[in-house]
Amino acid sequence: MPYRGKLEYAHARKIRERNTSLYRLAHWPLWIFVFFLAPGPLTFTLVAHGFGYGNLAWLALVLIATGIAAVRGSLPGCEPRPYILRFDEDRPNPIYRRVCYTFAWNAVLGFTLLNLAGLIIAATTGIWYMKQLYTYAYAPLSAIILLLGATGSLPRVKPSTQGEGTERRYFYGAVWASVIAQTVLLVAWKTLPATHAAAILKLTVFSATFVLMALAARRGALPRTRPIIPGELILAD
Repeated sequence: MPYRGKLEYAHARKIRERNTSLYRLAHWPLWIFVFFLAPGPLTFTLVAHGFGYGNLAWLALVLIATGIAAVRGSLPGCEPRPYILRFDEDRPNPIYRRVCYTFAWNAVLGFTLLNLAGLIIAATTGIWYMKQLYTYAYAPLSAIILLLGATGSLPRVKPSTQGEGTERRYFYGAVWASVIAQTVLLVAWKTLPATHAAAILKLTVFSATFVLMALAARRGALPRTRPIIPGELILAD
């Protein structure tokens, strides 16, 4: 289907000579969050039972590793200078961007798919298998996503940045839909009982929220979800 939403034009985007310290610092927590979520079963334990020693140890490791990478300018958005490119130019995609966005896709897709699977099972059978899904299915699913990233088969992790103007909107659209839908699900999880009727309601709310956000992203109604017309120098965040 032809795109009928809003557009951005590369020549209208303001060009920065350097990233400010505040700008770089603001991007660091995003990558802390991405890599903190990487061990899915540990994250499930955090949601189900609260912050434990394992979560604290992993958070400390992530803080150290991402902090070093941020200081070295090896995290997207934390570079001393903006990553300048033309959207129609075939440029090599830096390895740190490919690694970071691969793990970001892992967080977006992994948790969304497993939560959806758990909701469908609970709504169908009345039995919750979330712990079993995260224990046995998270690692294989994560391995598939990471493999797709390693082979450059996901948006923003390809060897070239040539398609960045379109790929970024797929990425941010997925992030908006996933984060908001799962936030709504978390509220429902904490407030509604673990009954069959509640499981159906949770599935309905989760699915509806995800679809609505995905449609808004497709229309370019959410930040960074509009296609950018190439041809001029721009900034890739």
